[in-house]
Amino acid sequence: MKMNKSLFALATALAAVLVSAGCTHRPANVTDIPGNAGLTDENPFGSKYNPNAEGQIAEASPDSFDGMAMDRQALAVYSLHFAYDSAAIRKTERANLQAVAATLQSDPSTKLLIEGNCDERGTEEYNRSLGQRRADAAREALVKLGLSPDRIRTLSNGKDKPLDPGHDESAWSQNRRDDFILLRPKAGA
Repeated sequence: MKMNKSLFALATALAAVLVSAGCTHRPANVTDIPGNAGLTDENPFGSKYNPNAEGQIAEASPDSFDGMAMDRQALAVYSLHFAYDSAAIRKTERANLQAVAATLQSDPSTKLLIEGNCDERGTEEYNRSLGQRRADAAREALVKLGLSPDRIRTLSNGKDKPLDPGHDESAWSQNRRDDFILLRPKAGA
């Protein structure tokens, strides 16, 4: 009986330590779910800026994208596609990255929004995180190709913006992608 009380006390103390430690730590690859945090087509970055963790390429401030007009068609043919549960850029997609980089290098007044997308499988939080990792991978690749990181922003749509509403591998493969949106200064700005 005395042994059971000791084990119970030890288990309770261990549980309390684990709970308190778990509440103070946030996993590195979890992104905030934007919800209604002011995200619109005119303001795709929301009102909150969260700098990246140490060791990652810093993103541009959302304020530096004010007054930019979105051109979703200019780079639409260069979307990157990903394998299931992966943020690794395939060798076959490198030409698309080079074309995007060349477009931005030809006009220094332009900027870029990269939207990371996922298929419908997985939880909302997991897909937001994976979409962000995909967008970040493309951003880092473009910076390596010579683009300044202060011209690039990323956003995860998770599974919210599928290209194909189907529920099979054909649809899922189209929905696992990064979209590139060219941002131009608005006329008169």
